[in-house]
Amino acid sequence: MTCRGAASDGRRRVAPALAAAVLLACAACAAAPDTPAATARAVVPGPAGAARLEAPPPSARPRVVVLGDSLTAGLGLPVEEAYPAVLQRRVDAQGYDFDVVSAGVSGDTTAGGLSRLDWSLDGDVKVLVVALGGNDGLRGLPVAEVKRNISAIVREATRRKIAVLLAGMEAPPNLGPDYTSRFRQAFRDVADEYDVAFVPFLLEGVAGIEDLNQADGIHPTAAGARIIADTVWPALEPLLRTASAS
Repeated sequence: MTCRGAASDGRRRVAPALAAAVLLACAACAAAPDTPAATARAVVPGPAGAARLEAPPPSARPRVVVLGDSLTAGLGLPVEEAYPAVLQRRVDAQGYDFDVVSAGVSGDTTAGGLSRLDWSLDGDVKVLVVALGGNDGLRGLPVAEVKRNISAIVREATRRKIAVLLAGMEAPPNLGPDYTSRFRQAFRDVADEYDVAFVPFLLEGVAGIEDLNQADGIHPTAAGARIIADTVWPALEPLLRTASAS
């Protein structure tokens, strides 16, 4: 994908060291947990202090669940400005009959996402967007472990006949080129193995651009969240179209 943050658009890029950190934009501030954003469903405390989706009412529409971390939760933003909410408005504007549900929990890793997958997929879920991995990269967790967790999430969703969109993430360059390359490739390998929709980098056009990130240099502004939604939408819409026709 073409980066939207080219110098020609007038946006300022942060210094290289900070830009590297921004590649971890989905890495949550574990010391300052946020309340996961939900566009059409509330999030309530779950087992062991985690969070889970509230059971939908009987009249709920089919759902698109976005399984992620603080990016998905919309840390530092009003609920309506987080990218799942932006996607909901796009879904409605295009006439698709789905509720977009944010299952974003700050600090979550791929293991955390896997541990809460069953109750994240409660109800009539038609599409799962998997947007995890930044915290794994930040902590330098083994790539094999990251890949195993993502594979398990995708495998279970496909077993349930739920369409999957997998979003890739980057690891910090200070972990070395071998690790960052293998980390990046793990997402693509899973997408290829299970033949699911794939966005190579969730933060394309946002990471490293000062004007599109909050003061922490990590989490996107409302404008950055809109670009994330723009990045996700071309891969998501075909899944909605297919689910609508089934």
